[in-house]
Amino acid sequence: MGVLGQYLKSHAAALVVLAFAALPAAGQDHRLDDLFEALRGADESSYRPIEEKIWQEWSKSGSAAMDLLLERGRQALQDGDPRRAVEHLSALIDHAPDFAEGYNARATAYFNMGRYGESLDDLRMALALNPRHFGALTGLATILDELGYEAQALDVWQRVRQINPNQENLAGHIQDLERRVRGSTL
Repeated sequence: MGVLGQYLKSHAAALVVLAFAALPAAGQDHRLDDLFEALRGADESSYRPIEEKIWQEWSKSGSAAMDLLLERGRQALQDGDPRRAVEHLSALIDHAPDFAEGYNARATAYFNMGRYGESLDDLRMALALNPRHFGALTGLATILDELGYEAQALDVWQRVRQINPNQENLAGHIQDLERRVRGSTL
């Protein structure tokens, strides 16, 4: 078993527990409560603008300089340069360690580089700071699934469904994992 396998074996349960952190959480931003309530009640034709508003709020660090670092990191990701993204996002995290979106974005960059352990560490931080971060939960579920932790991935996808029930491709991920998990227990 490699280093990542050992990490997951010892941390997978803790990551899933974190994904199901009791809400409201200590650090939860209550300004978004109405948006999350609307998101849960939205249908397939109306959820996207609400989801976008939540992402916009998550992208506000409170500092123009930090927001610029986030923007540069995201642009580097779009440009296919995750190493440069990590540089920008690491600078952001160094200066704004309580900004969940910095960790989530850097987790994406690490994932794109195949550095799952570092990605998982950043997802853990993003979720500790923002337990309702359906983007971080999606990343966690994706990594768990790719590494063969299907039951845990299913648990996390179900948590995503509680928060953002119409998220794109969500139903397909859950159905696929339910089939694989049920099939593996027969």
